[in-house]
Amino acid sequence: MALYTLPELPYDYSALAPVISPEIIELHHDKHHAAYVKGANDTLEQLAEARDKESWGSINGLEKNLAFHLSGHILHSIYWQNMTGPKDGGGEPLAQDGVGDLADAITESFGSFAGFKAQLTKAAATTQGSGWGVLAYEPLSGRLIVEQVYDHQGNVGQGSTPILVFDAWEHAFYLQYKNQKVDFIDAMWAVVNWQDVVKRYAAAKERGDSLLLKP
Repeated sequence: MALYTLPELPYDYSALAPVISPEIIELHHDKHHAAYVKGANDTLEQLAEARDKESWGSINGLEKNLAFHLSGHILHSIYWQNMTGPKDGGGEPLAQDGVGDLADAITESFGSFAGFKAQLTKAAATTQGSGWGVLAYEPLSGRLIVEQVYDHQGNVGQGSTPILVFDAWEHAFYLQYKNQKVDFIDAMWAVVNWQDVVKRYAAAKERGDSLLLKP
C-alpha cells in the first residue's frame, strides 16, 4: 500500500500566470512532484525488504533516498498551498487582512518586512545548485528563521517547521525564466498566499516547545 500520494493542486494550471506559466505548473506538479512521491514509496518498500532479509549493505543509500524524496514531497506539498493568483496574493502581511500576528512576528524576528524579504530572496536565489529558500518557525526560541535548503535536506535547523517555501530548483522556473533565478524569486513575491502562511504559523506556534519535553 502506498503511504504517500500526490496532492491535487488547489487551483488550475493557469492560476499563477503570468508569474508561473501553466506549462511549468503542469510539469512541476504532475511529473516532478509525482516522482518524489513514487520515490518515497519505492524506498519504503526497499527498506522493508532489507529488514525482512536482514540485508543492510544498501542502508546508507536507502536512508538518503528516503530523506531526499520525502523532503521533496513535503516541501512541494507546502509550496502549492503557499501560492495563490496574483489578484489575491503578494504584497506583505497586514493587520487589516487578518494576518497581523504574522506581520508582527516577521518584524520581531527580522527587524522589518523589507529585511525579511531581502534575506529570504537571497537565501533562495543563492542556493548552491538546486534548493529552496524557507521561512520556518523555530520552536525553541519561538522565532521565525530563514533557512537555505540545498537539494531538499541541507542547512535545516532540526525541529523547525517550514511555513513559506520558495522552490529554486531549475525545473521550477527554467522554461520561463531561463537561467535568471533571481528574476523568478523576485516574481514569486507576487503570488505568496499570506492567508496560508499565517495558518501554518499559528499551527506551528500551537505545538510550542513540545520538541523538547520538560521534566
